[in-house]
Amino acid sequence: MIGRILDSFCNGLRVLLGLLIAALAIPVGMQVLARYTGFIPVYLWTEELATFIFVWAVMIGAMVAVWDGTHFDVRVIPDAKHPLLKLLQDGFVLLMTFAFALIFAWYGIEYAEFGYIQNSVMMRANMLITYISVPITGVVWTIFTGYRLYEAFETYKNSKKALA
Repeated sequence: MIGRILDSFCNGLRVLLGLLIAALAIPVGMQVLARYTGFIPVYLWTEELATFIFVWAVMIGAMVAVWDGTHFDVRVIPDAKHPLLKLLQDGFVLLMTFAFALIFAWYGIEYAEFGYIQNSVMMRANMLITYISVPITGVVWTIFTGYRLYEAFETYKNSKKALA
């Protein structure tokens, strides 16, 4: 039940990520046209907007990658065959990801507070718009990784029963 809810949430993040990437084409396209064709005046705010969209696209992409198990997991040794070794192998990666997620969530709050007292130069937008992405990403990573840890333990328990 919880897994389906989290999977649906992640699918929503995928849709949002696609929309952000599509939206990124607008300010970037305007910058290219303005710089190389002279058809439209150079708008400096497009560069800031592109940066804001890009930051959110990166953070949402990282959230999706954590759910998919592709963000921090680089295999330097082959996958373990024994259930306990597989749990230790996967558990180590998940615990490290969980630790970084907590760091992002905890220290991201202070980072977002710092962004709240700043405004962007061209758009005059409050920088909380982008800075808040860090603690939000940390919270989502924590939830996703916590569930993946739960799944790893359940897989281990089920494999133990199957071997018995």
